[in-house]
Amino acid sequence: MSQPTFPKNTWYVAAMSDEIGTEKPLGRKICGESIAFYRPSANEIAAVRDFCPHRGAAMSLGYVEDGLLVCGYHGLKMGADGETKEMPLQRVQGFPCMKSFAVEERYGFIWVWPGDQDLADSSLIPVQEWAVSDDWAYGGGLYHIHCDYRLMIDNLMDLTHETYVHASSIGQKEIDESPVDTSVNGDEVITSRTMENITAPPFWQAALEANGLPKDASVDRWQRCRFTPPSHVMIDVGVALEGNGGFDAPKAKKASSIVVDFITPETEDTMWYFWGMARNFKADDQALTDSIREGQGGIFQEDLDVLERQQANLKAFPDYDLLKLNIDAGGVQSRRVIERIIKAENASKIASNEVPLQTISF
Repeated sequence: MSQPTFPKNTWYVAAMSDEIGTEKPLGRKICGESIAFYRPSANEIAAVRDFCPHRGAAMSLGYVEDGLLVCGYHGLKMGADGETKEMPLQRVQGFPCMKSFAVEERYGFIWVWPGDQDLADSSLIPVQEWAVSDDWAYGGGLYHIHCDYRLMIDNLMDLTHETYVHASSIGQKEIDESPVDTSVNGDEVITSRTMENITAPPFWQAALEANGLPKDASVDRWQRCRFTPPSHVMIDVGVALEGNGGFDAPKAKKASSIVVDFITPETEDTMWYFWGMARNFKADDQALTDSIREGQGGIFQEDLDVLERQQANLKAFPDYDLLKLNIDAGGVQSRRVIERIIKAENASKIASNEVPLQTISF
């Protein structure tokens, strides 16, 4: 049996709220689980295994009627608990119950617990302060990427690549000329880099100008990448007019944002990437939000191209031992946190005689 690369008893972002309407379900694989998400009513969300117990059709190809999920093949109706409720002219009371999943809607996203539903605790969904304050604006999107989700974590916990992959937008030579500091606090890993008295790259010049500041002024720039399990990375980024305190500069002297990265495994080598940027300046400027979203989407497309080719190379050369440098510390430490959580899950299963304990290697 292959060993897992992702924990399952935890909350992942499965979809954006506006992806799921009241009439059609959404089928999506999360951590190897095929799930049909649907709304029994406008303000509810449900998640069941995407499998009809009659003939194995995908329930996500059906529709919603009177709060039930209707199979689009023969009309079997399933409830949010995974039980078959009825089927035209058929006796279905003895049909096996399909697995249902703990699911919550919060901060504009659908969160799912793909593991043991009895262990799900909604208080463990990480608080996103930017999503509940009128002082912040958010714009983002979704990419489906053919790579191991941990490669994206590596990518986001070491932004040295910006100099090369994103040279025309957020990259600049000062990034790899500035040392990286990495710290671990429990399950949180933080990498940080500061660049003082520099010229802002094109993306941040536009942000300065949008905030009423001179785009060609000397600035102090910062990047603070924060990993939290199972696979979330929030990055505090920005520039402030030089000599005003950098990250701690007054709001009127800087342009800053949080790069939001919810990274959700689909399979062992594919993933869903929910990306976006939350900013706390000109929060009511929708045109600016749209412009930033478009620019950021292009930046992340560049990452997608690199990561998918990287995944292909790693599969082609499975015995190659990758090198680790000091700039890789954030990704390495994040993987260690993931490994520790997976081992704890395995130990719990061993205690309940579910599966044998296996060693996880990275």
